[in-house]
Amino acid sequence: MESKAAHLIEQIRTLPAYAEILSDIREGQNVHSLSLMRSLRLPFISLLFHDLQRPMLYITDRSDRARGHLDEIRFWLGDTVPYHFPAPSPLFYERAEWGQRTRRERLQCFSHLAHYFSPIKPKGLQAPLMIAPLRAIMTRTFSRREFLRHSLKVKQGTRTEPEELRRNMVGIGYDSADSVYEPGKFSQRGGILDIWVPSEPLPIRLDFFGDEVDTIRQFDPASQRSLEKLKEIRITPAREVLTVEAVKQGIEFDQIDEFQIPIAHPSESSLLDFLPKGALIIMEDENLLHDRTEEVELMAVKARQDAIDAGVVDKSFPKPYLSWNQMQDRMISTQVVELGYSNAEQTSPLSGCFHPGERYNGRLKDVTDALLKQASSGIETVIVSRQASRLADLYDDQASYLDMEIKRPEFIEDSLSEGWVLTRPDGTVTHLMTDSEIFGWSRPTARRRKSENPVTPEAVYETFSVGDHVVHIDHGIGIFRGLVRRKLEGVEREYLCIEYTHEDELFVPIHQADRLTKYIGADGRAPRIARIGGDTWKATRKKVQDSLVEVAEDLLEIYAKRQMVPGYAFSPDTPWQQELEASFPYIETPDQMQAIQEVKRDMETPRPMDRLLCGDVGYGKTEVALRAAFKAVMDGKQVALLAPTTVLAQQHFDTFTQRLAAFPVKVEMLSRFRTPAEQRAILLELFKGEVDIIVGTHRLLQHDVIFKDLGLLIVDEEQRFGVAHKEYFKKMRTELDVLTLTATPIPRTLYMALTGARDISTINTPPQERLPIITHIGPSSDRIIRQAVLRELERGGQIFFVHNRVMTIQGMKQHLEKLVPEARIGVGHGQMNEKELSNVMHQFTYGQIDILLCTSIIESGLDIPNANTLIVDRADTFGLAQLYQLRGRVGRAAQRAYAYFFRHRTKAPTIEGQERLEVIAENTQLGAGYSIAMRDLEMRGAGELLGTRQHGSIQSVGFHLYTRMLAQAVHQLRQEGAFELPPGSLPQIKQIAMPVSVELPLPVGIDVHYVPKQDLRLKLYRRIADLDDLQSVSEMMEEFIDRFGPLPEETQNLFYQMRVKIMGERAGLFSIAMESNKRIALRFPPLPDSVKKRDLPTLGMNTRVGKNGYWIILDPEEDDPDQDWKNHLLQVLYELVRELRIKANNPT
Repeated sequence: MESKAAHLIEQIRTLPAYAEILSDIREGQNVHSLSLMRSLRLPFISLLFHDLQRPMLYITDRSDRARGHLDEIRFWLGDTVPYHFPAPSPLFYERAEWGQRTRRERLQCFSHLAHYFSPIKPKGLQAPLMIAPLRAIMTRTFSRREFLRHSLKVKQGTRTEPEELRRNMVGIGYDSADSVYEPGKFSQRGGILDIWVPSEPLPIRLDFFGDEVDTIRQFDPASQRSLEKLKEIRITPAREVLTVEAVKQGIEFDQIDEFQIPIAHPSESSLLDFLPKGALIIMEDENLLHDRTEEVELMAVKARQDAIDAGVVDKSFPKPYLSWNQMQDRMISTQVVELGYSNAEQTSPLSGCFHPGERYNGRLKDVTDALLKQASSGIETVIVSRQASRLADLYDDQASYLDMEIKRPEFIEDSLSEGWVLTRPDGTVTHLMTDSEIFGWSRPTARRRKSENPVTPEAVYETFSVGDHVVHIDHGIGIFRGLVRRKLEGVEREYLCIEYTHEDELFVPIHQADRLTKYIGADGRAPRIARIGGDTWKATRKKVQDSLVEVAEDLLEIYAKRQMVPGYAFSPDTPWQQELEASFPYIETPDQMQAIQEVKRDMETPRPMDRLLCGDVGYGKTEVALRAAFKAVMDGKQVALLAPTTVLAQQHFDTFTQRLAAFPVKVEMLSRFRTPAEQRAILLELFKGEVDIIVGTHRLLQHDVIFKDLGLLIVDEEQRFGVAHKEYFKKMRTELDVLTLTATPIPRTLYMALTGARDISTINTPPQERLPIITHIGPSSDRIIRQAVLRELERGGQIFFVHNRVMTIQGMKQHLEKLVPEARIGVGHGQMNEKELSNVMHQFTYGQIDILLCTSIIESGLDIPNANTLIVDRADTFGLAQLYQLRGRVGRAAQRAYAYFFRHRTKAPTIEGQERLEVIAENTQLGAGYSIAMRDLEMRGAGELLGTRQHGSIQSVGFHLYTRMLAQAVHQLRQEGAFELPPGSLPQIKQIAMPVSVELPLPVGIDVHYVPKQDLRLKLYRRIADLDDLQSVSEMMEEFIDRFGPLPEETQNLFYQMRVKIMGERAGLFSIAMESNKRIALRFPPLPDSVKKRDLPTLGMNTRVGKNGYWIILDPEEDDPDQDWKNHLLQVLYELVRELRIKANNPT
């Protein structure tokens, strides 16, 4: 078995006690009360699994433990991937969303086990190892017979009507969608049917020829492009409640969800009913599981009564779970192995071979001494640590002083919860040491390493809804009235309709959809609608353009000054830097890696760094800052980290202290959590250079804070500091390296504008294990609060309860104590004395209290991965950005998180307050910060983001057009060389140029039957209009054929028209139009009065040169209306672009 642990596993395998257990299992006996220490259980299970190669189900008592085991067992299993069978997030009798990942992981287990009941087992079927918490096994589901009966096998060449297949899929829980980019969805477009079976890693595309399945292909959900071909596919149910069965039981279609499983599927089934003959059930501890079942049942009985009282269910509603006796009945026919101590009168022979190792709590000298002693005594030692390479260096340094040959310990870079000491019957000993014994660290919380949810290519285009204010670059602000079809000169085309004053309508050709953007003003007020024609809009744009040149000059002047100042060039990464980064227990996202590289590159150049790092709440900015700080310390420099609040400073201090515990780096904190005497001592150490990293609030900016050698300043949430502080930061930026962090997402257009004048890194990808947060809004409800708290406690988590009034916070505590007597409650607010507040925060961080009842002091940056429920009282009184920041406190681990935003039970909220709550509820997807920021801009306006000086300009042209014009101004000034700047690469921006009008006698558009949904068509039009080279047009045509089927004529014409438009833009043309007398006119923009004729090259190819353009003469004898004039037009345009390029390069 290939794994890092192969050698350790082999040592267990050779023990006679293990051989005896294996023999008993092979003979069909149950094995009880092995009394194994916890650190031995996962290697024992892994060894059994590899030796028996039978389906195994490992049952633990709680969800958090199951997830931890799932993550840790990978070390022991090697290449085998274990299955997770999770418990649904809602409690029994709670009507709430199950969540896509929970559904998918459970269905993958059912699907794999179903193979064992198939008449023909698939070749190479691998036995699964499943890990499940008890509540997942208790939860009722469909029967095995129903699952098998409703699974469909589709082969290439199968005859089936697409419509019938579509109906079947709806019957087994699939949902229809525009595009398939998540499991459990399907999409039909003519003869193409896309479907993502939850048990499959990728979605499938079925291409029908009539009623025959012509091809089956996997496709990439992000690009929507086909991948490899398959011969057959098994379509298994997409939910555990089957629509077809639910309808038979009389459940209304819109009421069908997993809550209805007990009614839809009357036979009481669970995962235990899917276990095949020869399967093995492994229990953590039978008595513990029995007690846990009773505890869960007791909670369920209370919840049932609450649900009946609230009218959620009636008294006849069946029980949604199995009791302990029912589960035992199902286990009678399956072999059971119990790892714990339930009925153990004495330890088992296997357990007797192992005992815990000595604990050193970070005393590394004692560790190396012990290792040398063990090695010289012939004791084998294996060290599994996140700091393995550093420990190896320390050991090798000490060992080099010894003259004797000794066996070196094995150092493995990984993480386990605990180690052991194994003593074999022959007296030989093996030590397994982990971070727990060496440093006293616990293993990091398990986070799942799954790829992030893909989005379709057109998802980045915001939707225009009918009635939205939009800005047309050439005609100004109007109201979007939707997509309309119009017939002109016998040819039907689709247009975007914009309404202006006096009910004038503008029909925008779809190839010019890129000239429209959604309007966002400076202060959230409705804009003035423009009038078509006249010079008002032109004058407005000119005025804004002039003011923007000044803004761009200011930005570039600061940037240029900084480029000229000499700074400190930090050294390249040290081996310790690599060790620190290797010890990060999670997987970095690509954006995070890029940001880290950009920061390091800036630090290594001999000029002061000034980098802004933008990233959504919880996307890993602190880790980037920590690595930069460590890099500075490695060069003997001091680092200051400034946070806007005491609580956030404490959080950063804890994070830095914990992550740097294994290194000789001194981290300190200056804030009101420190007594005056402690502050004086820290200031002295700082002055002497004994403190490497100082974390603090604005206390760090006072005159008595003197550094010995400050090399890096990190500012978190700069926008929350006052004007005087910001001026101080501005001065510092020209003297030393400054890294600024912000969770305020910067809209893409503004990012493009500022990139030319400021160094910016953005982290847009959520950590891979994140799940979207389930968000509830509504009047305050004691029943919902109790349910939410109990759910979180049941899975071993914690709760934030935000009550933003200090006067009544103690009253709220008493109310919660009556409502949820099971919970331990702590209170935290800004008016408490420092020690008390620090104490409460510490208790909550280390899990000593369950509910933190607090004011909005937790808004900025508090990171407690174990807290996954947020309850906000009177949420309608908070700002939108505040609500978003608060919600960012939960959902930081791999658990499903919940956020409850309550308004007053009887008082109606203000219109704005209700709107804010609705926006936060709508935007629950990961990375919603961008959407929230844009909606916040719409509601509050964009003036704040760019400063009040630009208020009028943003109001008159809208935020998107304003930032696009700013980007153009910055680029123009840089290209003109007005400032001495390094050549650095500039982002590619689409220039605001004059549009090319293309009027050809062709029906153009995306056929309604080809892509029926108007919303998707509009996004596709905007994607197409944004194309700016011929290669992209060809690639998009291929994508259309792959996604939607063969191109209809009018869609082929649309892509042809795009080619003509792109070539026309390159040639600098104003219009391309077919004229009635069999000729095509190519016109340039009007000439100034002083110029009589444009100097144009002769092209030949049946063209005639005019004063300001060309005419392509078509053959008057040609009868075929669809003659080859289309190819001829493109050839002329190619030749024109080539000739103009030659002329530009050789002006003589």
